[in-house]
Amino acid sequence: MSLRIYNTLSRALEEFSPIEPGHVRMYVCGMTIYDLCHVGHARMMMAFDVVQRWLRASGYRVTYVRNITDIDDKIIRRAVERGITIRELTDEMIAAMHADIARLGIEPPDVEPRATEYVPQMLSLIGTLEGKGLAYRAGNGDVNYAVRKFPGYGKLSGKSLDELRAGERVAVDDGKHDPLDFVLWKSAKPEEPAEAKWGSSFGAGRPGWHIECSAMSCATLGETFDIHGGGADLQFPHHENEIAQSEGAHGKPLARFWMHNGFVRVDNEKMSKSLGNFFTIRDVLREYQAETLRFFMVRAHYRSALNYSDAHLDDAHQALKRLYTALSLVPAQNVAIDWAEPYAARFRAAMDEDFGTPEAVAVLFDLAGEVNRSRSHQAAGLLKALGGCLGLLQGEPAAFLQAGGAHDAVDIDAQIAARAAAKAARDFAEADRIRAALLAQGIVLKDSAAGTTWEAAT
Repeated sequence: MSLRIYNTLSRALEEFSPIEPGHVRMYVCGMTIYDLCHVGHARMMMAFDVVQRWLRASGYRVTYVRNITDIDDKIIRRAVERGITIRELTDEMIAAMHADIARLGIEPPDVEPRATEYVPQMLSLIGTLEGKGLAYRAGNGDVNYAVRKFPGYGKLSGKSLDELRAGERVAVDDGKHDPLDFVLWKSAKPEEPAEAKWGSSFGAGRPGWHIECSAMSCATLGETFDIHGGGADLQFPHHENEIAQSEGAHGKPLARFWMHNGFVRVDNEKMSKSLGNFFTIRDVLREYQAETLRFFMVRAHYRSALNYSDAHLDDAHQALKRLYTALSLVPAQNVAIDWAEPYAARFRAAMDEDFGTPEAVAVLFDLAGEVNRSRSHQAAGLLKALGGCLGLLQGEPAAFLQAGGAHDAVDIDAQIAARAAAKAARDFAEADRIRAALLAQGIVLKDSAAGTTWEAAT
């Protein structure tokens, strides 16, 4: 069985094979970095972390590029509000993002370009578009893209130009030929900081958002690459505009597969800063273990909407405890995954069908049941190895099971020893009292032939 991916461009599942045999080139639109990342941002980065992990597990060499937008209206405004330079703000927020997503086990991309490092490439691309009659200089000093001169516009969103224009809410700026036309180069404003201005043949200014990704993806992966990804909110206009720019300039497809992850929702509305209904990664990790948040995201299919609530995170934590409990029973043997083995074959079939993590996670639970029954070191090793393909189950079981409170492990162990002594003396009332006292502290005791262990009740 070979990997099939849902291609937003064709609106169908398609069999995947990279342009260069054995090597996958993937570009994902990353963060506009002016504040702390929230759970919606984490969901996007998590989705493509799983994608790149599975591609590598499948034997591909992967060049994974995820950019950083470090020049933008919101960034400029936030830096001015805080009285610091744009670079100080973006350096601070990039460091915070790296720290937050590392806790979630999201691996760094192979290349992480910053937009401000690629302005010459952006200017070159704008010049090419102007030379082909696809860009024009407006009276206000901006350079805009002439959407109606690109025949394929709308193919990603699946809408005609007239449909798109009917839904267009942006007022026509001075000199804009059409409401759908978008800015490639923004002319400098007197009130903007000097560091937000670059000299060019178009006049002093800075790049528009869309041209940044066209230039960075081309510079790092070539004019055509395998996979372009991002959140569903980027399908239009950002990715539609990238296609218009890149294909208009180079005359060839930008990406063969377009992938979009679903939103995180709170009370049936998309989680976003503009709505004020967001939870930062740091907010959530004050209350929940990082792997619980990862599991909450991974067990849903990347294209589905994900409903955020404490109840859903509590459920994810309890489910993940079941997997770690199985691994706590016997030491996991180090195994190389044999993909012909029945559990592994089912896991692979699930992941090869558009990265079907819900079905893959179901295999993990079936395998955990096998570990519970057989106490097999080999089965435990396979459970841990398959979990690793999703970035799960790589911690020490006891550490996960005992986390969740300010517990004094030395004191708990002493009480477990006292309970064992009481049982040996047939003082079962005292043994029951100790168990009840520990439970009141949020400690659950687990008795087995190998002895007594404990875990946090939550």
